[in-house]
Amino acid sequence: MDRRTPRDFAARLDIALPIIQAPMAGFQDSALAIAAASAGALGSLPGASLAPPQLRTHVQAMRDAGARAVNVNFFCHAPPEPDAAREAAWREALRPFFEEYGVDPALIAGGPGRLPFGEEAAALVEELRPEVVSFHFGLPAPALLERVRRSGAQVWSSATTLEEARWLEARGVDAVIAQGVEAGGHRGVFLGAETSTQMGTFALLPQVAAAVRCPVIATGGIADAAGVAAALRLGASAVQVGTAFLRTPEALTSAIHRAALASPAAAVTALTNLFTGRPARGIVNRLMRELGPLSDAPPAFPLAVNALAPLRAAAEKAGSGDFSPLWSGQNASGARDAPAAEIVRLLGAGLD
Repeated sequence: MDRRTPRDFAARLDIALPIIQAPMAGFQDSALAIAAASAGALGSLPGASLAPPQLRTHVQAMRDAGARAVNVNFFCHAPPEPDAAREAAWREALRPFFEEYGVDPALIAGGPGRLPFGEEAAALVEELRPEVVSFHFGLPAPALLERVRRSGAQVWSSATTLEEARWLEARGVDAVIAQGVEAGGHRGVFLGAETSTQMGTFALLPQVAAAVRCPVIATGGIADAAGVAAALRLGASAVQVGTAFLRTPEALTSAIHRAALASPAAAVTALTNLFTGRPARGIVNRLMRELGPLSDAPPAFPLAVNALAPLRAAAEKAGSGDFSPLWSGQNASGARDAPAAEIVRLLGAGLD
């Protein structure tokens, strides 16, 4: 069996704690990763939202700061075919909001949005040689995956179901990230699209740990040392935490988003596909209430962001997060206005 104890798992990466700072596309760069790494966690970078020159700069910044290991995360979605009818339906759904904020739909820019892992990203991995390359939404094509393996990186990927965990293990991943339904941000779903039957972390984790031989990383709803300890007792080799870092000074979280995380509104989250076209968990806001959090209207991921971008900008300029993706897990209690290193120390309290 390839299962590793938390101590062994951390030692293999030359980090002090079996804690991973979650890569959060659009909400961080190397500053957060460096701060988390300085306290003994594994610092992560969101390769999905950093252009190649930026990613090169931020990996080097982590190396210069003494990070012993680097995790770079990428998306593995299939780019959708343009669908004019669906795009038109989406803009029609947003029309009342465009009129309210004076947004001219004719001026909305197009574009591919987030790009999946491809040849350019594989070349960067070969150049930068991060210790871990993690994936969301499955795995890249076999030839690209083999290039990652030859670089010497560990390969991790997210699973939201037992079926996905077994699929990943069959393809030789070095660790499965068991993502409970409580987790903030995008669901890592890649086999099927059903979300209503997905399990919470502490139901999913022990079942995945029993079903696969590779190490399992728990994520979703873990906000304090007690949650970390519980996950490790249930078979996790490590935990991955995101929401708890969103209010740190090193994160790029907007003032509007920070205020929402610190408010009673953070107690009410839902899965929504309105902001990107894929299910993701965030604090319920006006867009989610008025259109319903899950809808057939948005174009496929990641094209939904294009029509929303000017509306979001106009609302945020007026001080409103009504049309912003306020990503958050169901347990935002660990998020606080404190340095990321302090968050890591609080999460790791009591660990050997």
